[in-house]
Amino acid sequence: MPRQNLLTTTGTTNEVAGACPLDCPDCCSWLVTVENGVATGLRGNREHPITRGTLCVKVNRYLEQASHRDRILHPMRRVGAKGEGRFARIGWDEALDEMAGRLSRIVDEHGGEALWPYQGTGALGYLQGVQGRAGTRLWNVLGASHHDMTICSIAGLTGLTYALGTSRGMDPEDFALSKLTLLWGTNTLTSGHHLWRFIEAGRKNGGHVVAIDPMRTRTAAAADEHLAPMPGTDGALALGLMHVIVATGREDDDFLSRYCFGWEDFRERVLAFTPERAASITGVPAEQIRDLGERIACTRPTAIRTSQGIQRHAGAGATLRTLACIPAVTGDWHRPGGGLMFSTDTYFGGNREALFRDDLRPKAVRTLSMTRLAEGLLEASDPPVMGLVVYGANPVVSTSDQNRVRAGLSREDLYTVVIDHFPTDTVDYADLVLPATMQHEHTDLMDAYGHLYLAWNERAVEPPGECRSTTDTFRDLAKRMGLREPSLYDSDERLAEQLLDSDHPSLHGITLDGLRASGWARLNYPRPLAPFEHGFPTPSGKFEFISASAAADGLDPMPGYTPPLEVADDEMAARHPFVLIAGASHFAINTIFGNNDELRRRAGSPTVVVHPDDALAHGLVTGTHVRVFNGRGEFTADVLVDARVRRGVLSTTKGHWLKLTGGTTVNATVDERDADMGGGAVFHDNRVSVEALEIPAAQIRGGAST
Repeated sequence: MPRQNLLTTTGTTNEVAGACPLDCPDCCSWLVTVENGVATGLRGNREHPITRGTLCVKVNRYLEQASHRDRILHPMRRVGAKGEGRFARIGWDEALDEMAGRLSRIVDEHGGEALWPYQGTGALGYLQGVQGRAGTRLWNVLGASHHDMTICSIAGLTGLTYALGTSRGMDPEDFALSKLTLLWGTNTLTSGHHLWRFIEAGRKNGGHVVAIDPMRTRTAAAADEHLAPMPGTDGALALGLMHVIVATGREDDDFLSRYCFGWEDFRERVLAFTPERAASITGVPAEQIRDLGERIACTRPTAIRTSQGIQRHAGAGATLRTLACIPAVTGDWHRPGGGLMFSTDTYFGGNREALFRDDLRPKAVRTLSMTRLAEGLLEASDPPVMGLVVYGANPVVSTSDQNRVRAGLSREDLYTVVIDHFPTDTVDYADLVLPATMQHEHTDLMDAYGHLYLAWNERAVEPPGECRSTTDTFRDLAKRMGLREPSLYDSDERLAEQLLDSDHPSLHGITLDGLRASGWARLNYPRPLAPFEHGFPTPSGKFEFISASAAADGLDPMPGYTPPLEVADDEMAARHPFVLIAGASHFAINTIFGNNDELRRRAGSPTVVVHPDDALAHGLVTGTHVRVFNGRGEFTADVLVDARVRRGVLSTTKGHWLKLTGGTTVNATVDERDADMGGGAVFHDNRVSVEALEIPAAQIRGGAST
């Protein structure tokens, strides 16, 4: 049985159950040890079927981070220029009076849409975080612009929905049943390592693990096989693999005829995409494509795990849509242990509409895209953005076109409030800074995008200083603004009850009282799970190789290969020879923990990994300090020469703070434009050049460091 929320009590010591709020698929269940009102220990919950007692190297330091010397503990008002990060402490009454007055004046003078509530993935919960669009009721009442969360997975979710009618796929626990696992554009051992246990269980039962990634990541190094395509060409690789299956007559005819729509037309597209054609696009040898295609053709069940990185280019949605076709061609969508997993979020059937209350808007409002922050601040009109409230986000570091974002935030007529834990690079541009609670200091209700369990996070300790939860801050602000809508003042528990008030089968038997007592609960789905055993939630009720919805949206009715923009641009390649990708650091989650002393030490300074052949051609050795640049911007880093990255690609990690690493980061070079579907970001569709700034002493002496 799951443990109780108040696990043990010995004198003044107890353990309180909660869950990690960070942007990771695993949503770990944890236990906080509290002694005399102080959190003194944190460990993974051994009884949780996914967490099983282990946290990641980052979250193991969560309590240390919460007591960091730089923690923001009091409201502050800017006293220097925007970007300088100079503030004076003020009280909450003064802060709320100022914020309420400024936001009210903006609404009166420019209309509600002049407000942009800019929320990020710093917390994923339904009460305090982005899953529940925390604060959205207040913004709806004020008629603020709608904030479109486009930074993570929207393109892939959209592409999958055209094929499947939903974005959900496999239950990750069923990877233990898989005989062939394709880890496609995902570094599982760094970003969601709990899945590895199920992958290893499948391998122990005779399974084979293949990593597909331009970089030999920790995960690729632990796999049985590694393919390294050029970034953004995965759709072409998928078509080449399906060609091998179909050309040898090993597609699942029964599944295709009974459960798929438009197969014959798509079959012609597949047969036109030979391994040689796929090889010419991807850079993966045709023989390697044939070998893997043969393996997929004869191995049941085959499972694909893919993630956000694969869909951060111009052909993002098309890529996921095409990958979803592989288990349709093989019939694996009907087999436990077969199919594809991108996100499990839509398995949760909570009453999100009751939580959001979009009906409170006085009229329809415009949408502003998270990944077009610079455009919104510098170009939006009728009305211009005059008020920006940033919470759970550090967009100066995390969004595209960093230099223009900083220019937008520097506008003197822009009123910016940032709610955060630490003085991030974005905080430096704020007019008003409000201190936020961390996860063990407030309540929240969580679901995962990497498994099928809900979690309740009980507040374990009182917040330090004057920190307030997001929900408390917005309730206080609504009161200060004189707003009378009753739902703006619902308690955290009432919000959770409204979310769980649903007749969706996934929540059968799950109540707030039960969830608080146990700490977690599995959604009501069978194990093992064949998610489309009874058909697909598409207009046809079948897997759709031809989608009328896609056609109506101006897209190709069939899945296919949409090339990346800059990666596939020969003219741009002549000017900027390298494709730059920026994966997740093993020691940070986006920009969270970017100021942690020990994790920064272990991560090291910003580095770009260069293939030995490319390093030789450009006169680079390990340790060379370089300028990485294009027409949008530049950043500096140290070179690491290593064959773990394929030729023509530079690999670095995201999440470094500007103020700690030299003034700009990788996103200074990334274009602010949309992917093919959903308005997704294009972080990995980016060409750059490299110029040496300093040559290591070993090279000057004639030594070799590669």
